[in-house]
Amino acid sequence: MRIGLGVLHLPPREFWAMTPRELAAAMGRTGADDAGPTRQWLAALEQTFRKGDETEKR
Repeated sequence: MRIGLGVLHLPPREFWAMTPRELAAAMGRTGADDAGPTRQWLAALEQTFRKGDETEKR
């Protein structure tokens, strides 16, 4: 989330719409041997930061 909002300055809606591959590329992980973020890592990230998403829809 810090990369999406803090570094890339993406609005939350655009950050959460990113695919894991797009997020990995944004994080500088583009090598074939680097699989990018795991599903578990993304799920934990979503649980941590998703709470404020309801206000974004209004």
